[in-house]
Amino acid sequence: MMRRALLTAMLAAAATLGCESLRFGANPEGPTWRYRPSGSLSVLYKKRLLADDRLHGEAYERGQPEIDVAGRRVFVGTRDRGLHAISAVDGASLWRFETVGAVQCRPLYDREQDVVYFGSNDGALYKVRARTGELVWRFATNAEVARRPVLHGGRLYVVNANDTVIALDAKTGARLWSQHRTPALGMEVAGYAGPLVWRGKVYAGFSDGTVTAFDALTGDERWQPVDLSAEAEQSLGEIPTYLDVDTTPVPDTLESGPVVFVGSYQGGVHALDADTGTTLWSNTNVVGLSDLELWSEPAHEPVGGQGPRIPEKRLLLASTGTSGLWALDPTTGQEQWRATLPRGGVSAPVPVAGALLVSASQLGVFLLSPVDGSVIDGIHMADGTSVTPAVHGRRAFVTTNHGDLIALHVLPPR
Repeated sequence: MMRRALLTAMLAAAATLGCESLRFGANPEGPTWRYRPSGSLSVLYKKRLLADDRLHGEAYERGQPEIDVAGRRVFVGTRDRGLHAISAVDGASLWRFETVGAVQCRPLYDREQDVVYFGSNDGALYKVRARTGELVWRFATNAEVARRPVLHGGRLYVVNANDTVIALDAKTGARLWSQHRTPALGMEVAGYAGPLVWRGKVYAGFSDGTVTAFDALTGDERWQPVDLSAEAEQSLGEIPTYLDVDTTPVPDTLESGPVVFVGSYQGGVHALDADTGTTLWSNTNVVGLSDLELWSEPAHEPVGGQGPRIPEKRLLLASTGTSGLWALDPTTGQEQWRATLPRGGVSAPVPVAGALLVSASQLGVFLLSPVDGSVIDGIHMADGTSVTPAVHGRRAFVTTNHGDLIALHVLPPR
């Protein structure tokens, strides 16, 4: 069911503001959202990141910021081929590390070593010191690295755009093992899935529509590749045009045991047994899939303490570029609600203050209700944002397509 309230709010914002540029700081020159449903979102500061003489690639940013809470720093990559270290307090620049290609990868900060790992479109994975930006090591993977690496047990796991899964020694950058799957021939959607490291396995999705689990120590296959396109063909009656599995797998534990949620662009969302790869349920109605996120709210007393205790609520949230933002029952895959999209679609939803924060690629940032996907608040940005927000507590960071880092404060909705 399409949510008319969300569409109305988005279109009203676009019509009201038109081509008006985003102009704000501690004291905005003008209203950034003239018909805002609430005042839950406020802007703390804006910081221009891009070095204009270094711009590379298309006019959008993809790299989700990474927050170092203890050090009060934010690390973010940009299309000017740089990784930036920014003060989370006031947006002051700390340092910038330059690569050969655009940096559209979310960095990984390791507090124990005080280092940052990140990938670049130049095909390399980097390790730099978080305090100075000094290079520790560089590993060439031979294809763009746009998904956040995973650090586990002293090993760094990364997937590149050429359907290659690589395990490295995190200290030295030496390759421990790698697995390559021949990319699909034919039409593909831009983007690819990142790795999930869980329960001794590395789960990865590929452009040919398959999902595979590898042994985290040896790289050996732990179960046969699961062909999601074949699952979709049985449901749809035809072979999907776009086979890609571009969503990073998401882990969960149900009453039946450990499961992994995966999805392909046209093949829908699937729950697989984490040990065998057996399909537990499928929802092939979810098309255009780009991200999956598991959301939960613990059981709690109602506001004011009146009435029965509210039970735990869990939702599997699916972001798409075509069919809406979906909320599914993680146990059965059944639709709980679906919200229509603004122009260009939305990022992965990020839990914050009991709500969901998303970016809209052609509009701005929005705070949504997990109950039904309705808009709580929103801030329009003339150039939009394609970056999934980074959140800690009530603070959020997002980069606009124009290359501005925006720091937001989120008030808990009533």
